[in-house]
Amino acid sequence: MVAIFGCFGWWPIVRSLVLSFQTTNLVDPPEWVGLRNFATLLADPLLWTTVGNTVWFVLLALVFGFPLPILLAVVMSELRRLGGLFRVLVYLPVAVPPVVAVLMWKWFYDPDYGLFNQALGLIGLGPYPWLQDTATAMPSLVLEATWAAAGSTVLIYLAALTSVPAELYEAAEIDGASILRRVWHVTLPQLRGVLLIMLLLQIIGTFRVFTEPFVLTDGGPEDSTVTILLLIYRYAFINGDYGAAAALGVLLALALGVISAVYLRLTRNWSRT
Repeated sequence: MVAIFGCFGWWPIVRSLVLSFQTTNLVDPPEWVGLRNFATLLADPLLWTTVGNTVWFVLLALVFGFPLPILLAVVMSELRRLGGLFRVLVYLPVAVPPVVAVLMWKWFYDPDYGLFNQALGLIGLGPYPWLQDTATAMPSLVLEATWAAAGSTVLIYLAALTSVPAELYEAAEIDGASILRRVWHVTLPQLRGVLLIMLLLQIIGTFRVFTEPFVLTDGGPEDSTVTILLLIYRYAFINGDYGAAAALGVLLALALGVISAVYLRLTRNWSRT
């Protein structure tokens, strides 16, 4: 297993790091160029637009996508009937292949025949250019990504909720605590460690978003949804600049490493209290 992981995990990482200092077409022998690929990236104005778009996606995903699975898990844990059915329904989007799910949502967002505009038209609203407007394109991507990924997170929280001692809830009920107060003073403190890990994983995952902007908008309109991984794809497979693509991948990995280290440092003491 270590050999397999090293071959398919660490070796590509090492090759990407080496490639970031080279220029090559993957056919002829590579040429060492030092830091030129990194200089080219930093001089590209689209890079900073891409970084801003990705950070915006991450923030929206955290605001809408992080609390939703927690809320669903808490509500489902309180259900006495049909709990299994709701678990299946919540996890069902995860079972849909990502590209299929994105294509389905692309039809939902269609300005003329999409499900959303058709439904809103029944009450006299719309139509809205969901993916064609720079103001709504990124939130539309976040909505689809949240729907697609929330199911697995809900199941993790449901599993974590089983470890909360029932005596704590019983004591809170005896004291007359409402459901909201039980969630705030019992459930969330008991899930603190899981919440911290899931938040970090979501930050890392959303920084690496690719499928949604690639399939739904191709980075448009006006480059408002070009993310870092989509820019890496363009460098490599459209421009044929594999060195710059590898260099951007290295910068992203370093940035995520720094973010993770700072996050773990800041939350180390809080997670133990």
